[in-house]
Order: sequence, then C-alpha cells, then structure tokens
Amino acid sequence: MTMAEAQDRAAQSETRIRVRYAETDQMGVVYHSNYFIWFEVGRVELLRQLGFIYREMERVDGCFIAVVDARCRYKAPARYDDEVVIRTYLKNVRESVIHFAYQAVRARDGMLLAEAETTHIVIDANMMRRPIPEKYMKAFEGALSREAGRETGSEGAPHQRE
Repeated sequence: MTMAEAQDRAAQSETRIRVRYAETDQMGVVYHSNYFIWFEVGRVELLRQLGFIYREMERVDGCFIAVVDARCRYKAPARYDDEVVIRTYLKNVRESVIHFAYQAVRARDGMLLAEAETTHIVIDANMMRRPIPEKYMKAFEGALSREAGRETGSEGAPHQRE
C-alpha cells in the first residue's frame, strides 16, 4: 500500500488476539501487563494501516516512538483461549507527541475487558526528541481529519465509539 492510498484510511484499527495459556496467571486470567503487549500489536497494525511500517521508521528515518505514559483500566477478565479484539485509535498528534487509545473487547460477547491510553514521543537514535517527519505527520493528520468527518457525519454514516 502506498502512503497516498493509506491516507484514505481512518485513525483506527482492529486486531484479533487469541489468549495463550502463557499469558494467564495463577488465577486463570490474563496477567495485567500482557494487555500492553496486545496494545503494542494494535498500535503497530494501525501504523501499517496508515501506510508505514514501524521497523522502517526506525531503519530509514531514524524515528523511534518511545512510550512516556501508559494507563489501563481493567473492566473484566480475559481467560485462556478467549479471542480478544484490540481496537486501537489515534487520539491526537502534535509536533513530536502521539496519543493512542485502546479497547480490549471479548469477541464472543462484546464484553469490554480493558480501556487504555498511551502517550509517545518521537526520538532519534541518541534519545533526543525530534519532530515527526512530514510524511508521517500527513498520514496522521489525514486519518484524524477523516475520523472527525465520520464522527460528525460529514463522510457518510456517523462513526460510533463504544
């Protein structure tokens, strides 16, 4: 997918995860930190949907997206072999800051399992903050403007977030 094609995509994605036995704790539920691994999977897939591969951002552009804040509110447990849908949303973007939001939802019944947010800064290989390169910023801003259009109904049916 070209960057131009990707710019037609909205600022959200869905990724399905099957809970592995190793991800559960002694109580038989998913250990809390594993949700953040799933959120990373969702975040990387959202970036791919927007037309770029995170690994290439690092290799080609020298951009690293460092997590500086992570929050999660757990609502209900996930258990071994549950299929979980990770919904990832691009919340907003500034010069060198990116905010994502997430929902983990059990596929079989739609139960909200967790809601989370992460804040990232873009840094270079020397761990110095840097602006988001223009090609990525255009993709982010385009996706956010299309998402805003959906929510207000100006691009077809209104988009609903649960």
